[in-house]
Amino acid sequence: MHKRADHFLYVALLALCAFPSLFLLRALDDNRLTSWQWVFQTADAGTVYLALVAGITASYLASGTSLFERRPAVSLFILSFTAAALFWTTPETIVDAARYFSQAKHLEVYGTASFLEEWGKGIMAWTDLPLVPFLYGLIFTLFGESRLFIQIGTTALFSLTVVLTYLVGRDLWDRTVGLYAGLLLLGIPYLFSQVPLMLVDVPVMFFLMLSVFTFIRALSRGGTGLLLASSITIFLAFYTKYSLWIMLSLLPVILLVRLAAAPSSSAARGGEGAEALPQVQRGLVLRRAVLIASFALLMIGTFYCYKMDVFSGQLQLLMQYQRPGLKRWGESFASTFLFQTHPFITAAALYSMYAAFKKKDVSYIIACWLLLLVVGMQIRRIRYLIMAFPMLALMASYGLREIRERRLAHFIVWCAVASSLVVAGCAYLPFLHRMSAANLKDAGEFLDTLEARAVDVYTLPVLHSPVNTTVAVPLLDLFTAKSIRHLHEPGESAPPGDVATSPLRFTWEYVPPPFYSETPGGSERQEKAGAVVVIGEEPGQLLPDRIKRRTGEHRKVKAFERTENIFQHRTVVTVYYD
Repeated sequence: MHKRADHFLYVALLALCAFPSLFLLRALDDNRLTSWQWVFQTADAGTVYLALVAGITASYLASGTSLFERRPAVSLFILSFTAAALFWTTPETIVDAARYFSQAKHLEVYGTASFLEEWGKGIMAWTDLPLVPFLYGLIFTLFGESRLFIQIGTTALFSLTVVLTYLVGRDLWDRTVGLYAGLLLLGIPYLFSQVPLMLVDVPVMFFLMLSVFTFIRALSRGGTGLLLASSITIFLAFYTKYSLWIMLSLLPVILLVRLAAAPSSSAARGGEGAEALPQVQRGLVLRRAVLIASFALLMIGTFYCYKMDVFSGQLQLLMQYQRPGLKRWGESFASTFLFQTHPFITAAALYSMYAAFKKKDVSYIIACWLLLLVVGMQIRRIRYLIMAFPMLALMASYGLREIRERRLAHFIVWCAVASSLVVAGCAYLPFLHRMSAANLKDAGEFLDTLEARAVDVYTLPVLHSPVNTTVAVPLLDLFTAKSIRHLHEPGESAPPGDVATSPLRFTWEYVPPPFYSETPGGSERQEKAGAVVVIGEEPGQLLPDRIKRRTGEHRKVKAFERTENIFQHRTVVTVYYD
């Protein structure tokens, strides 16, 4: 009994020591958004530590409950959705959201047919694939142009990813591995900074796990419905993000693993556990895979031919610009797997390699394949690794399953989850609120309190920022229900000399969509708007004469000038109103 209590004490001490150790080594964290060097410039480490003590205490209590074991899928969905929803107040911290919003709004304004026809032509697609902006546009069309509905959608996809991680772990091994893996996905604090954003990374993670889950099920159980579902999910995943194409190499790996596990005789036998997938004849597994691949490739090829010119241009841009750029824009593995991921997860994942090798468990290759790709190809940009995080959680869960004392393993898992929520909620969240991107959010919400129906928006010439201020307009539009007219003059800002290799190059090639130059409501729209917004880079920035004349017709009512004094790109918003 005393030895068992000592184990819990050791884990608690390790969890409590992990935070101050990382805090002292925070100079090693080179994450581009939530580096510990930045988030703890203002966050009080003592307060975070006290919250961590409370979280570890709660983890001990939670380790003794069986709620998650009784209803794992439902419990995981509710917990992950609730936790992620706490971060809905964050601003759009990454300017890429401007592209996705513009594409989605085009579908809302002009319809699905126009979106499919103009995507990559009249709609700037950059290196984006169409599925996720298309889904965002459907949300706007069905529920209204509100960021809240987008956040509900992305949070639901995140929570479904947690559930899918559980299901994949259960199907490959058992409920314990699945449950631990689903929970450990919440032990990655960086994810909570991404779920609320109008980006593609969280949906990409979902579609990858959905394609993996349906493919495993279809190979093992067959049936027209499952085979068709697997083909469709592969097709959908293929058109979410180019970097996912590499990760889809996991599917052939799954096939090889299932073939290795399948008996050569025609007699199928059940799996070792009550929930293990049935093992079927190798020839049948292979035929199912051929059917899935054939239909998936048919759909993929058909759509590719429809937009071949667009895809060809994007692939060329990826090879000439994005691929070499990744070497300059990367972050260290120390940052990703120690600071932005709880160290317990990384340690358990590393131990799992030894455990799987000792057992000669071929199925483990499915869990570790993506991480082997990441390390082997030196993919160091964390936003490109988000889709691999469920597999990292499965690896860690596999390692924790080796702990015989079930409650102790539960305690380790809950310590990782609690620590992640504390760091994300007490350090990341306040930092994200301090970013100058919050000025667009605050300004949009303030505009909704004014009686003016329409707003004229001016963007000032860029002074020092690597970002073209023009892309701030759709981000402002995301936060307000007002009708926006962007009064823009091309060539007002000159791009920096290194724009060809800049990770923000798209902002200089961005062309304002036509719906910002149209006036809402026909002839009546030619009238001047009741409010004017000026978006610049610095407080008190000099106004060009044409903007000075326009703002002179109103009084300055509000200025949003928050800044974190870290990033070179800053956004300042001033509102003028009668």
